[in-house]
Amino acid sequence: MEDALAQFRGAKMADCVAALEARLGRPLPSDFVPRLRARTADTFRDRLRPVEEALDLVRATTGTICVASSGPPEKIMLSLSLTGMLRYFEGRIFSSYAINSWKPDPGLFLHVARSLGAEPQACRVVDDSLPGIHAGVAAGMTVFAYQPDGDDPNIPPGVVTVRRLADLQPILAAVRAN
Repeated sequence: MEDALAQFRGAKMADCVAALEARLGRPLPSDFVPRLRARTADTFRDRLRPVEEALDLVRATTGTICVASSGPPEKIMLSLSLTGMLRYFEGRIFSSYAINSWKPDPGLFLHVARSLGAEPQACRVVDDSLPGIHAGVAAGMTVFAYQPDGDDPNIPPGVVTVRRLADLQPILAAVRAN
């Protein structure tokens, strides 16, 4: 499980499929991705809960907040609705699938900044995946790596690592004050 999360968290599905096929030495079934997405949605409906302290952080955040995900829109909407966070992000949900740019490319984050009328250097990114962390850095944004299970040694210099989302509230307040 650790290896799978390290290799595939935040990655583009096509890249995940290619890596799996290379590892197996054969193509995956043609219905692999739709079946995986259906099973994921079923599992989310049964088990997905908000990350501890996520709702408190979202409620306490001032200014414009959004979701910028490499996932498909349906998955993003399902996740936000199941966790009770959809109402905080309505109208500000961005998917790589809509603009054909996946993390670690900064295109998604730069698109979000333009769409929201913000300069990239004024934006803050909170991400738990290396592709997302690298995308935020490449976009010139202030990046916070959410790493509840320990620091990934591949996190770039200058990225602030937090283990608990509650730790972000005072950090973000201090960043806004400067």
